[in-house]
Amino acid sequence: MSALPQGSISAVKILVTGGAGFIGSHLCDRLLARGDEVHALDNLSLGRRENVAHNLDHRAFRFIEADLLEIEPLRALFEAERYDAVFHLAANSDIERSARETDLDLRLTFLTTCNVAECARRFGVGEVLFASSSTVYGPHDRPLSERTGPFLPASLYGAAKLAAEGFLSAYASMFDLSVWILRLPNVVGERMTHGCVYDFINRLHEDPSRLVILGDGGQRKPYVHVEDVLDAVLLAWECSRDRINCFNIGTDSATSVSDIARIVIEEMGLRDVCLEYTGGEGGWPGDVPRFQYDSSKIHALGWRARHISDEAIRAAVRATVKGEAAAGK
Repeated sequence: MSALPQGSISAVKILVTGGAGFIGSHLCDRLLARGDEVHALDNLSLGRRENVAHNLDHRAFRFIEADLLEIEPLRALFEAERYDAVFHLAANSDIERSARETDLDLRLTFLTTCNVAECARRFGVGEVLFASSSTVYGPHDRPLSERTGPFLPASLYGAAKLAAEGFLSAYASMFDLSVWILRLPNVVGERMTHGCVYDFINRLHEDPSRLVILGDGGQRKPYVHVEDVLDAVLLAWECSRDRINCFNIGTDSATSVSDIARIVIEEMGLRDVCLEYTGGEGGWPGDVPRFQYDSSKIHALGWRARHISDEAIRAAVRATVKGEAAAGK
């Protein structure tokens, strides 16, 4: 594993969209520790003010409650602040919900990216880093590299991420802008707001005697701890300085949904939990039950996840349960 070398990139002024969310709030912590000036923008639909509360008195931190779909206030912000870089993490992150609300990903993932890209172009932001997803590939039975594809997303979430990638690529080609496209897997850790690990914990709080599991439990995917993901993101930003930089960030290990249930039950100290499966290979329309991709490009920069998939899940559950106990939940 390689983290960002201290002082490698001079301190800069950065906007983090989705900055009060799960990954975004951890990113703000890391950037502040680097010595950057950090502005976290979030509409608080999924993000939580409590995720950034510990930074509110930091001299180099500012929290902005705003909606990326409101273009005029966004333009005013970019014009006033003159950011050096934008880490664009704001997006819909609920794949299951987007199957019911079919315009969700269009608005919250693609159109927000369009607005960020246009403001970056118009107000001289040189660098945009975009949190994309493994879902851009869709179902497949072999590891896929950044360039080979095929890119056949099975969800509206994945389709919007892929469209946003294309839009950013075009902006980088046409204008004075560099972009980093980071295709993330399932990310877990403290402050999670969605995903089966988060759902299992909440369901077991409501009823510790039974756990409903979507699908047949055989869905098997790589899970990466949020701190490992941020090591990779910052290393890619540091070491890859092309006009368009694209990386798969993942691990060779994977965990089944049934094993996630077992880990959650163990870490919550529960016994005799009845597992109830809804059946079917996938959990919901657009779910990709298995995937793996080729992460050799980010490995070549010196990064490997410190946690294998099972370890990442266990650490995430342990931190979440500990945090809930400390908060009296």
